[in-house]
Amino acid sequence: METLRSIFDLSGRVAVITGGNGGIGLGIAQALAAAGCNVSIWGRNADKNKNAAATMAGCAGKADARVCDVTDPASVKSAMAATLERFGRVDGCFANAGIGGGGRHAFIDRTEEQWRSMFATNLDGVFHVFQAAARHMTERATSGDPFGRLVATSSLASLFGTARNEHYAATKAAINALVRALAVELARQGVTSNAILPGWIKSDMTAGIMANEKFVANVMPRNSGAAVRRALGFRRHRGLSDEQGVVVSYRGLLCDRWRLYGVLITHALPQETCSRHSGE
Repeated sequence: METLRSIFDLSGRVAVITGGNGGIGLGIAQALAAAGCNVSIWGRNADKNKNAAATMAGCAGKADARVCDVTDPASVKSAMAATLERFGRVDGCFANAGIGGGGRHAFIDRTEEQWRSMFATNLDGVFHVFQAAARHMTERATSGDPFGRLVATSSLASLFGTARNEHYAATKAAINALVRALAVELARQGVTSNAILPGWIKSDMTAGIMANEKFVANVMPRNSGAAVRRALGFRRHRGLSDEQGVVVSYRGLLCDRWRLYGVLITHALPQETCSRHSGE
């Protein structure tokens, strides 16, 4: 954490992380808090929220927790009002709350209820949260303080065919389009909008799948992940080893995973901090 604070100083900033009580959301919250950012964790489970906040007790940033159901606009408005009352402002909003496929079924057998439930959380939830955050950020910009960071958790499923999981993929593809449009609309208010696209990782959402030893052995080999790269069209760049950062190419583009990580991080940083690290 000392190293993180020495590179990224987010002291005085405030961020909301939906679904921040576990998995990717908790990781985001912990990283931000370690860098000095005050974080407000929004989740439906009060106990999980409390336990998540406790993990950041020793961080430079303060941790707050709010019970919030992102599918309910009133719940989102209430959580935002409480967060603003506690911290006075919100600089960043990470719309991470989401649900998985809930069991893979043939598309023709997918029920209307399953489809609507997926969109209610994964897409409508992002709409509710981003709208509340963007309204606050826009009002602040009008008052002479133009700044804001909107970040949504999308998925590689939005780019590559995910058979029997079309409802999940559709929500994530919609998120990609949403953040592009917001980036154009809100730029004049000093607000950026981006999405992160995680692949197969260990989290609460993928716990059941990751417990399948056959899946892990065949799709996610422990050493190099070659099967995943082959499936997605990636290939290892000749002459470079794992120790050099697993540089792979996709349609001729080189992608150093650490450099990419740094690029993603800068999108969530205060503008002045980004300018200091944009060349690294």
